[in-house]
Order: sequence, then structure tokens, then C-alpha cells
Amino acid sequence: MNQFSAAQRSRVTMLDVAHRAGVSKASVSRFIGEDRALLSDAIALRIEQAISELGYRPNQMARGLKRGRTRLIGMLVADIRNPYSIAVMHGVETACRLHGYSLVVCNTDRDDQQEARHLANLRAYNIEGLIVNTLGHHLDQLQQLQEEMPMVLVDRKLAQLQADLVGLDNPAAVHLAIEHLEQQGYRDLLLVSEPHDGTSSRLERSTSFHAEIVRHPSLRGQVLETGAGLTAGLQTFLDSPGAGPKALFCANGVAALAATNALRQLDRPLFGELGLIALDDLDWYPLVGNGITALAQPTAAIGASAFECLLKRLRGDSGPARVVDFPAQLIVRGSTCQARG
Repeated sequence: MNQFSAAQRSRVTMLDVAHRAGVSKASVSRFIGEDRALLSDAIALRIEQAISELGYRPNQMARGLKRGRTRLIGMLVADIRNPYSIAVMHGVETACRLHGYSLVVCNTDRDDQQEARHLANLRAYNIEGLIVNTLGHHLDQLQQLQEEMPMVLVDRKLAQLQADLVGLDNPAAVHLAIEHLEQQGYRDLLLVSEPHDGTSSRLERSTSFHAEIVRHPSLRGQVLETGAGLTAGLQTFLDSPGAGPKALFCANGVAALAATNALRQLDRPLFGELGLIALDDLDWYPLVGNGITALAQPTAAIGASAFECLLKRLRGDSGPARVVDFPAQLIVRGSTCQARG
């Protein structure tokens, strides 16, 4: 077989193949499309040999556009630097690849103008479906896109969109965390969360935390947001009298990193005088002190499920919007063992 560079292959056209095989351009189109069975074995063999000799590579995008299919899936994420977003995106991309689709990822960087531009670009790419993990401040554009294609939400609810939602069972995860902390002897709890900022999952975790505190009379709880006041707020929490041993519950990996850095600034032992449990299970958790106890999210399964929901819609499923909630897995490490010890 002749060897061709990428540049040489890109210059070979379908008409060149037709001339080499001595057939019509329409026959070559049928051969590389979905109508190969309409060709005789002899013509198919000549076309196959011509393609091999010329090093022809069909333009899959152009073929897809002509058929109204590009096999492109769009994904809109709020912050591609967030480890959760990266892990879920990997799950989506793996599932896409298994089914012959490609993923186009757009990072809004928590910028509303950037989100608007990406939504316009995704329409231009002729994506077949969209997976959304943002605050959804451009509901008009999202609603317009939903009229054109199926859409699945990840982690964050957008009440105005009747779309499938895939994410964590937040109330169950918070219940698991509070039960563990109480069993370990902690009584004075502080939930550290990123600012709610309209993010449904953050609000749901804070609401569930308050509800759990009400259901556990032996516990006292309060909420502190990350940001400029975090270090001072932690100082106040640590120095104030409490109902018993103190523990932090970090609502995600970003909050866990911020709290850990703040504790270092305060020169407080990690975690001798207080416990710590965190949602997500990041690579650095086992490296801090005796390890941070985690509530691991099945991010790969969440990403794969988001694509599978989208695929069902692409195949004609018109049922009501569904919610797919995954449970968290408790991974106990040294950061929640001090109160008992």
C-alpha cells in the first residue's frame, strides 16, 4: 500500500477516487456512506482499491452535515479547573467514544458573557445534544437550544428547563456525613461551602445540613462560606465554646482546599483538635495529615449516565424528565478519628 502524508490525503477528493476506479462519484459516495449494499461486489472492490491506492480519507464532518448528523455532543461546564467537572467530563467523553460520538467541551469560566458566546458557538457546530453543568443564566438561549435538541443537566437544577438531571443524592450524602460525625463523637459542626450563587447543589447541601442538625438534638451546627471571611470565621468557630468536639464538613473539594489552607494560616494542627469530612474524594485527601475522610462521588458513572440519558432522547425517548441520583461512598480516614480517640 502506498504511504501518504496527511497533507497529501487531504488533497485527494471523492472525484479522484471515482476516476481511479472508473465509476461515478455517486458510486463512491454510496461506498463510503450507508448504501454500500446497492453496489455490485466488483464495483465495491474497485472503489476500495482506489481509496487504498490514493490514501483517500472522507470528510466525516461534511458527510454528517449532509445527512443532518454530526455525531457531536456539546458539554457546557462552569469551571473546567474544578476537579469534579474534569472527572464528570471524562465520564461523558468515555461514554461518547464507546457509542461513536465526539465531545465538544466549552468552559464558561463562570462568566455570563462567555456562556452566551459558547451557546451561540455550539449551535454553529451543529451538535446533536447538549450536557449542561452551569448556573444557566442565559435561560432564553438554553430554552431555544432545547427546542432544537435534547439536553441533560448535571449536578445543577434549572427549574425552568424540563430536562433530565443527573447528579449526587445530596440529602442522603449529607445524612451519611452527619451520622458518621455524630458516631465519632463530634458535637459542634461547621459546614464550609462555596457561596450558593444560585447553584442548586450547594443550596441543597446547606438546607440538608440544617435539617440534619434539627433532627440531631445533641449537635450544634452553623454554615460558613468560602471567601475573604473564611479564615476569620474558622478562627471564631475554633475559639468559641461549643457543645463538644468540633468538626468541619466541607461541601465540596474546593471548600475542602480553602478550609485546609485557612487552617494552615491559623497554624492549627491538621487535624488534632477538630475533625474534617469533605464531599468529593480528591487525590490529595490521603496526603493531608492522616488523610481526609471523604464522601466520594461516582463521577465517572454520573458522566456516563448523563450521556446515556441524552442518547435515549436522541433515539426518540419522549417521556417525562427524569432525575438520576447517585449515592455517595463514605471513605473513612484519620481526620474523623480524634474525637473517639
